[in-house]
Amino acid sequence: MTTTAARTFSERIGRIEISATMAVTAEAARLRSQGAKLSDFGAGEPHFPTPRHIKDAAIAAIDGNFTRYTTVSGIPEVRQAIVNRHACDFGSNYAPDETVFTTGGKLALFNAVQVLIDHGDEVILPVPYWVSFKDIVQYAGGQAVLLETREEENFRITADAIEAAITPRTKAIILNSPSNPAGSVVSPADLERIVKLAQERGLWLLLDECYVYLSYTGALISGGSFPDAKENIVVLGSLSKTYAMTGWRAGFALGPKAVIAAMSKLQSQSTSSTASFVQKAAVAALNGSQECVCEMRAGYLRLRDRMLTRMAEIPGITCTRPDGAFYVYPNISAYLGRPGANDTMELAKRLLHEAHVVTVPGEAFGTAEHLRLSYAVTQDTIEEGLDRMKDFFAKL
Repeated sequence: MTTTAARTFSERIGRIEISATMAVTAEAARLRSQGAKLSDFGAGEPHFPTPRHIKDAAIAAIDGNFTRYTTVSGIPEVRQAIVNRHACDFGSNYAPDETVFTTGGKLALFNAVQVLIDHGDEVILPVPYWVSFKDIVQYAGGQAVLLETREEENFRITADAIEAAITPRTKAIILNSPSNPAGSVVSPADLERIVKLAQERGLWLLLDECYVYLSYTGALISGGSFPDAKENIVVLGSLSKTYAMTGWRAGFALGPKAVIAAMSKLQSQSTSSTASFVQKAAVAALNGSQECVCEMRAGYLRLRDRMLTRMAEIPGITCTRPDGAFYVYPNISAYLGRPGANDTMELAKRLLHEAHVVTVPGEAFGTAEHLRLSYAVTQDTIEEGLDRMKDFFAKL
């Protein structure tokens, strides 16, 4: 007989919610399996195929029987490739034992937070935030201190705002630039000030640079570009968006040797190493020609501009101009409060089921008046999807 105690879940699992983007993806997949033709702006996933040379490297590894366990932190070649690529692009000076290869960028973030955050620690988190940031902090027992940004300033994060949010209990700051969902980019001057602020106050600065190569400002800058402050910085990276490798689950962290060793220790008791042949593919991606990255970035920029043009055709909807990543974050408050549109959760659900347009509600990112749409799609998808949205809102 099963007892009540045996059926009780741990307290920590109750601190988190299911990922909103994954929930949207699952519901869209269910409708698609029933024959629905969807305009899918939901999950942030490149529509480009993984470049050929990366796929060939994985195939060669499999054909060569490179399919066994590797060291937890990654084979020497992939760790060297990570630090070389970062040094070349951002002027950093990490060593191979200051990086760990992870099963996606999300695992790098999760492990870093688990290693650095204790119960009661405060973590400054700008709003809007990526859906997993707050939950990962709460799972570790930390308290997310939400830092509001201003829509009229393009959700820009400033050093002044960060400094004002620091309290004696602050342990870390999480920044995501370019950001998901708003595509905002921290200016080089503000990033330098935030880096120095973290160093002066003895705080950890966790920099999610998943979209660092998808900046349209003309300036590619990383927290690793400030080597004098590297003892307070953990750079969290991913190959998913940069090289159209989302399903490969290839991420990494760069940081102080002791932090990386602790993250590797945690990883040794969870996932162990990343798939061996994925590591070989990552080496090819990082060491090979970066022309594919430039081509994809140029493609996203064209798609962004078309998405903004079409979005502006819907009366009542306003939208900031993202400076990076591949999302728009329109304000749809003009339509909230109408029958069947009490909040963005309800509105997104109706868009999915009535117009067959997949979006993610703003509540998932900490705001109450927005929807997130990914423009990492074909232009045909943008045209058809925005036609459907325009018709839907006209009837609302």
